[in-house]
Amino acid sequence: MSFAFRHQPLKGLYLTYQALIVLLCLPWWITRSLLRSGRPRQSWGIIRTLVLDFVRYYLFVGSQTGPLTRIPNHRQIEQDVGEYGVWVKAVPGLVKGELEAFAAAASVKSTTIPGYWIHKSGTNIKIASPPVPGEKVLYRLHGGGYTDLSAHPSDVTATVSYELPKFTGAIRRVFSIEYRLSSTEPFPVANPFPAALIDTLAGYNYLVHDVGFSPSDIIIIGDSAGGNLALALTRHLLEHKVDHMPAPPGALVLVSPWCDLSGSHETPGSTAVLFKNVDYLDAGDSAYELKAFLGPHGLEAAAKNKYISPSSKSLTIDFKGFPRTFITAGGAEMLLDEIKTLRARMTEDLGEGDGLGEGEGKVKYLEEPDAVHDYLIFWWHEPEKTRTLKEIGRWIDIA
Repeated sequence: MSFAFRHQPLKGLYLTYQALIVLLCLPWWITRSLLRSGRPRQSWGIIRTLVLDFVRYYLFVGSQTGPLTRIPNHRQIEQDVGEYGVWVKAVPGLVKGELEAFAAAASVKSTTIPGYWIHKSGTNIKIASPPVPGEKVLYRLHGGGYTDLSAHPSDVTATVSYELPKFTGAIRRVFSIEYRLSSTEPFPVANPFPAALIDTLAGYNYLVHDVGFSPSDIIIIGDSAGGNLALALTRHLLEHKVDHMPAPPGALVLVSPWCDLSGSHETPGSTAVLFKNVDYLDAGDSAYELKAFLGPHGLEAAAKNKYISPSSKSLTIDFKGFPRTFITAGGAEMLLDEIKTLRARMTEDLGEGDGLGEGEGKVKYLEEPDAVHDYLIFWWHEPEKTRTLKEIGRWIDIA
């Protein structure tokens, strides 16, 4: 049973038991990792192998207890960030077309939510000040399967916000929106699709109409579920143009995007099967994530809704009009096949290359052979992490 040990005192007893298990497992993990044949990938080093063991174990334990640490949420601005936390107003007037119908079906409305700024080290910028000529902004959408993690600067996913600006002269600041997380039984049922998309739309509107960035100077970066959100937001902006609706962004950066929630790529011999014991994704509770996120729309929506599963094999979908896009994936991640389908579909409509010019060369793809899912958020995933950040930075600057 998922989250069977979520209540005290069972939670405390279970965590104590698991801590003892880790101590017993550690000598075996170390011994196994000393031999290349004992590592999930023989090209991995000892440290990477051991860290992945710990990550997988941590996620498994969390699937039995619920969150192991406190997670900031959309209900308040965390005080430790001072003025770098801002409130973003609701945008009911921008919830149009299909999005309006999805929201009505799930009883979801636009609401005021927090957002967080991170400024490049060495800069002296007033919070939410208008952009200077030539300045681009990174709009970050965090991952976490729509049920976990945060936009807060202390979150594990925020490492990209701190490190990517080091490798590009065009980015001086990053803005992240604290979109509502989905949940379902045995926890309170709340915030199914399209709550996160509506919140992401509010953050985009804030950057355009409150701060003053031109849409062409906004680069949306999303990892995992955040990549799914980036694609959904861009599609909505493209397909529902009205006078007061912001135009689509100038560029997308998709880091290990979760782009097929339908499971259509989970077939014998697929990366979703081959890398179960290599990647860490299988250690969590994806069934809970799907149920929480899809809510009343059900699993059928995952197979048929272009906003939810843009690379589903059940869908015929195009990306005409999308901005230039950088896609990065780990060669050892379970989502690799669905990401390659996304790449193929975007390339067919937009062209492949360095992302220069209109039409041709608008899709850049980088695959790190030994990397796992969402490897840019992990300090230990080197040299792949820094190498990829440099490539993204170069790609941003040559636009």
